[in-house]
Amino acid sequence: QGCNPLAETGRSKLQNQRAVLNQQILRAVRMRAGAENLLRATTNNKVREQVLLELSFVNSDLQILKEELEGLNISVEVYQNAEETFSIPLVPLGLKETKEVDFTLPLKDFILEHYSEDSSEYEDEIADLMDLRQACRTPSRDEAGVEMLISYFLQLGYVENRFFPPTRHMGVLFTWYDSFTGVPVCQQNLLLEKASILFNIGALYTQIGTRCNRQTQAGLENAVDAFQKAAGVLNYLKETFTHTPSYDMSPAMLNVLVKMMLAQAQECVFEQIGLSGIRNEFFTLAKMTQEVAKVGEVYMLVNTAMNQEPVKENIPYSWSKLAQIKSDHYKALAHYFTATILCDHELQPGDDEDQQEKALSQLYDHMPEGLMALAVLKDKVRRKQLGKAHLRQAIVYHEEALRVCGLCKKLRNIDVLQEVLTAAHKRSLLKYAQQETEDDFLSLIQAPDILPKTEHKIESIAPQFSKVKVKDFFHKLGPLTVFSAKQRWTAPRTIRIPQGAGELGFHLKGGSPVQIYCLDPLCPAASMGLKEGDYIVSVGGVDCKWLGANEVLEKLRSVGEQPLEIQVISCQDTAASLHSKSATYSVGMQKTYSLICLAMDEDKMDQTKKAPLKLPFLSWGTKNRQKAASTLCLPSAVAGSSQTKKKLLPFTLLNTDSSLY
Repeated sequence: QGCNPLAETGRSKLQNQRAVLNQQILRAVRMRAGAENLLRATTNNKVREQVLLELSFVNSDLQILKEELEGLNISVEVYQNAEETFSIPLVPLGLKETKEVDFTLPLKDFILEHYSEDSSEYEDEIADLMDLRQACRTPSRDEAGVEMLISYFLQLGYVENRFFPPTRHMGVLFTWYDSFTGVPVCQQNLLLEKASILFNIGALYTQIGTRCNRQTQAGLENAVDAFQKAAGVLNYLKETFTHTPSYDMSPAMLNVLVKMMLAQAQECVFEQIGLSGIRNEFFTLAKMTQEVAKVGEVYMLVNTAMNQEPVKENIPYSWSKLAQIKSDHYKALAHYFTATILCDHELQPGDDEDQQEKALSQLYDHMPEGLMALAVLKDKVRRKQLGKAHLRQAIVYHEEALRVCGLCKKLRNIDVLQEVLTAAHKRSLLKYAQQETEDDFLSLIQAPDILPKTEHKIESIAPQFSKVKVKDFFHKLGPLTVFSAKQRWTAPRTIRIPQGAGELGFHLKGGSPVQIYCLDPLCPAASMGLKEGDYIVSVGGVDCKWLGANEVLEKLRSVGEQPLEIQVISCQDTAASLHSKSATYSVGMQKTYSLICLAMDEDKMDQTKKAPLKLPFLSWGTKNRQKAASTLCLPSAVAGSSQTKKKLLPFTLLNTDSSLY
């Protein structure tokens, strides 16, 4: 079950506000579309002026609504752990909102039409599916909520194979709102539903990560794991659904979100290393310097990616600025740690010079001109001057972070962010003030950049869907490999074998459901209409779609000398039913309407070379019908051929399109 949608929690309030904003944005978008259509249609100057004025008001309203939605996306304090913390907030993703969907009529009609079963017997299963979808709109912020979303995602795989044929729509309309723009996307394609659920799985992992207590080792480990899993799910979404019509699920946007989640995981790793305190010791500080420089580097890459087109137009402005602030903040910490190494740890007689020289040189890509690592360590003056240069650079970065924070209204209202940045800035200023004031020409040197390095490589964790076990709600329909939307069947036929008929006159083969083979054409069953290749679906009124050959045979034998009644179905020509007639149009040619039979028996191919070719289709439009570029080929079985000797070419390009357009 999901959370209570009426619960007055901070997160539910945000989601309710998001839903209201989505509706307001939808109305504004519709008004703008209507005004633009009127503007294109009218030639009256007075009307055009009024429409242009109305458009300016609508666009202003949309901009205000977008800013309100951005405010919800940066309301990070709601998602943080309730404990008092002194850490920079992490950014979660808000869940995508959707409208309710009623599966009842479409699925019941399909069960009756396609499977020839009483659809009233599946009302409970349809209700369970709808209840699960409704619960997925308000998942709990824990592993149970993630498991529920994954179970619905896996259930959609069963539903897609059972009820959504590749040749037509089912009339079920799915509506999902963009997480960043609030613009709705409506499609009858189940792929939109699956992609949106995947996005929400990733979003829920980010909310779990931000909720973890970052003052404990276990909490930080859980946060790192959650952000890595979020990155894995979003990356899986990017690679699996490549043409999503929603901006928040576009490949460019997902690429940025994956980078942001991995950056937050790297940030938690640094906090984890320094949780017990950072010892003021040479080699410990050298290690921490490169670790924190790595955090600054990944946030710099995130900020760069956020400012690229087309992501820049839709990513929340405050997210981009927060990434810039974190990049500057952690770079400042790297320079501060380096300055502490140089200012507080003079080379003592018992120290290992070679190890300290190696550790110091590894901090830089290159030393400042005219300086060598060992010379700096041994020379007290040069050591102090280089340390002060790093402190000046740290102060510059701190001041830039505070300046950017002050310019962004949303970030300016996050108190803990201001406190952390201000405290770090004051600490660097105090450290700089404690150094000797005498300067010489060495004070003009620039502090070199710190080389980022980490011993804890952060990578995305691919989703493990197989760990969540789900049962197909529509299990009663039969094995999915046979009873799917792609297969077409005759209605069940009742075969009555009279009492004392003796041998059955046929054999059984295959798993569930079992199939008739080696049928004796003179046996009573054959005279009653049993055909080679038929599937047995019930024996004596007992469903046996899931029974194997031995179990069905046992049921047949258990009847004894009594009259035997079985129900069978026959597979229709699935290849012929894959495509329907199609009217197409080609540039420069007239419209044509064609129906072409392609499945020719190979035994007749030689004859066709000798005999005049009879066109197996009717065509109107072009004079040369064989070369018409606008005809659509439709496979079908040749009359008189019970089974083609060669499989038809799969029309994958016409059937399996992973695009959501």
